[in-house]
Amino acid sequence: MKLSYVVPAYLALLSVAAAHEAASPEFKETKVTAPFVEQFTSGWDKRWIPSHSKKIVDGVEDEDLLAYKGKWAVEEPTEAVIVGDQGLVVKDAAAHHAITAKFPEPIDPTGKQFVAQYEVKLQNGLECGGAYMKLLTADGSFDQAKFSDKTPYTIMFGPDKCGLTNKIHFIFRHKNPITGEFEEKHLDSPPAAKTDKNTHLYTLIVNPDQSFKILVDNEEVKKGSLLTDFTPAVNPVKEIDDPSDKKPADWVDDAKMIDASAKKPADWDEDAPLEIVDDSAKKPSDWLDDAPLTIPDPEAEKPEDWDDEEDGEWVAPTIPNPACENAAGCGEWKRPLKRNPDYKGKWKAPMIDNPAYKGVWAPRKIDNPNYFEDKTPSNFNKIGAIGFEIWTMSNGILFDNIYVGHSAADAKKLAQESFSVKHKLEVKKEKEEEAKKPKEEKPVAADASFVDQIKHQVVNFLERVQASPVDAVKELPLVAAGLLVSLLLPLILLSSLLGGKSAAPAAKPVAAADKTVKVTKTTKISSKKADGTEEPVAVIKETATAKKRVPKKDAASDDE
Repeated sequence: MKLSYVVPAYLALLSVAAAHEAASPEFKETKVTAPFVEQFTSGWDKRWIPSHSKKIVDGVEDEDLLAYKGKWAVEEPTEAVIVGDQGLVVKDAAAHHAITAKFPEPIDPTGKQFVAQYEVKLQNGLECGGAYMKLLTADGSFDQAKFSDKTPYTIMFGPDKCGLTNKIHFIFRHKNPITGEFEEKHLDSPPAAKTDKNTHLYTLIVNPDQSFKILVDNEEVKKGSLLTDFTPAVNPVKEIDDPSDKKPADWVDDAKMIDASAKKPADWDEDAPLEIVDDSAKKPSDWLDDAPLTIPDPEAEKPEDWDDEEDGEWVAPTIPNPACENAAGCGEWKRPLKRNPDYKGKWKAPMIDNPAYKGVWAPRKIDNPNYFEDKTPSNFNKIGAIGFEIWTMSNGILFDNIYVGHSAADAKKLAQESFSVKHKLEVKKEKEEEAKKPKEEKPVAADASFVDQIKHQVVNFLERVQASPVDAVKELPLVAAGLLVSLLLPLILLSSLLGGKSAAPAAKPVAAADKTVKVTKTTKISSKKADGTEEPVAVIKETATAKKRVPKKDAASDDE
């Protein structure tokens, strides 16, 4: 193979690899606006404050024990597909983590559509832990450094997995207008979270008509109403049982009673067995009385290393007797059992209607003194901050592109700029990684020609280029060197053999002479493109010397 063919091909592959690497887009900050949008750009550490809350021991804070030891960082994912795109990352496994960011102004969801959306990337999977957000109830005295699991929140939303539990939380805290107490309302039958290592988008949309939707990767996975799909229900029942009402002492709950006047019949035999011998049964004609159920295995052989003195007398293992399989049975025949027609079992007095029965007792109903009707639970308490307060056995959880506001359209636009791009690239990368896995290559035929063997190597290399240009180009110098050696070695050997023959003395006819000529063979190698057409990628030329018999005058003229 000439260098003039190798170098252009190598440069062409370098160009393909460079174009492949340059295909990764660069991060661009969004222009979407909302009460709160976070992409973890510069100054994030001024907005996000880790908790330094202390553990409570015997009802008192222990100054030497931090409740949240897990560390946070803002960095690119380990397998980034957008250059410069960073997210908030959980750094420690098997640890409690807590961090918050205050909103510029408290968000008031009253009478408006409310949307919370963010990306989650489980870089190391999720063995056991949460990846949900808490939207904290607005409080002018809130101290970010003291954020803990006791800090009041308005909404909790996002994935949580441990063992067989895998769900997307949607919990909101609702205030009883009469008692003033808050109660958590948990979504019934929450959808499952995504637990692979790709980026996933979680979106919660709550509308003023009390309907809600949960989207995962821009696809709806759950919808319902705040008024009907949460436990406990938002609104209490109108009537409750009267706690002062007690069941009368003479109230009879039993609808049936034993007939005390009933007597056991004189012919009732309680001792009669359930089954008796069937005297009418007859032994089948093909029953083998003398045939054993099992026989020594005729194919078993005594092991060569069996020592009768040490191991005892060798006995072949037994197998079911084949003769019994072809007959009705083997061994001693016995009459089968049948159900006893006289069997009655233990006698019991029958049940009759209870004349004193009054029905099932229930306390009377009274108006619920705590009854209220909230027709608009979507008017959540004002939200002043966002926090992540989680326990996880897995590190590497990454949060990014958080939107909290009032426009599902704006949240979708942010997702199109960020998540949609990531998702497409990650899926593409996943397919490329799958394609990189070694494929079973058909070995070249043993009787293949030298050129076919070289072509086989080149085609295999080109397939690797198609699967992963960057990795293939890195190994190209080694491949080229291997091909070069494969080409030159046979030629050197051929030249040596031919040279040896020309040096040996030999009688030649007077009318003819030996002439050394060059023989060149050209082989073109092509690769199929995606559209099915072929594209030339390399040309292999082989040159060898050989002896040719020619007339003497031609040989003389050549010498001249």
